[in-house]
Formats: sequence, C-alpha cells, structure tokens
Amino acid sequence: MNIRPIVICVFSHNGRILTVEGYDPLKRQIFYRPLGGGIEFGEFSQDALMREIREELNTAVTGLRYLATLENIFTFSGQPGHEIVQVYDGRFEDTTLYRRPVLKGLEDNGQPFTAFWKSLSDFEGKNAPPLYPDGLLELLRQQL
Repeated sequence: MNIRPIVICVFSHNGRILTVEGYDPLKRQIFYRPLGGGIEFGEFSQDALMREIREELNTAVTGLRYLATLENIFTFSGQPGHEIVQVYDGRFEDTTLYRRPVLKGLEDNGQPFTAFWKSLSDFEGKNAPPLYPDGLLELLRQQL
C-alpha cells in the first residue's frame, strides 16, 4: 500500500463550499468531499490543483490560499487508504460559476460528476453525511 498525496480546494463563497457527493456501497453511506486530485511526482500542490480543476471543470482557478495539511486514513468500499491532503481555498476566474446551484464535470476516467454548493451546517448533526477528509469540517470552522 502507498500513501497518496492529494490536493483539494473548498472554493468557499457566501458561507458555502463546493463538494462532490460520493457513496460507499459497503458502508451504505453518502459522503461529500471537495474537488481536487492527485499530486504527480515533481508537481507542486498548487499546480496540481489548478491542473485538476482545469481537467475536471474546464475552468481556471485564482487566488489560492493554503489552509492546512490533513492526514486521512480511511476505508472505502472495504479497501484501506491513506492520503496526505493539502487543503486550499481559492476562487474561480469565471465568477458565473458561483451562481449555478450545481456544476457538472468529468473525472480523469471520463466518469461524469456533479458538484454541489453546501453549507458547513449541512455536515452537522448525528444524521448528517460526513465531509471528508477527516478533520476538514473542524478546520473550515476555524479558518473560514
């Protein structure tokens, strides 16, 4: 098993962050996480983030602000995972994206996805879906 370095951006705007919905079939659990992806060898995390957003949403990012690094050890679909997560906030150059309730994108493998603007309060309470990576909700409460 390897530790995977990744980078994510929350794109905070008017009390909301941009997230993608995921589902773990073994846990039967819906969860959310910000957009981003893997950092390639020799690539700085900011460059990786700008590349990932350009590839996934076909748009440019500006004003990146580093928030923190989180270590995420997890199980997804029965498989263990370990990530070192660089967390940023940033802005879209195309400000019309903030007025859309959802954003459509494509994963690296061509799989379509939908990104949703969510309030931090959407992840609070015992029946609320989790926001991953672990520790992100607490970090955002302190930073935003």
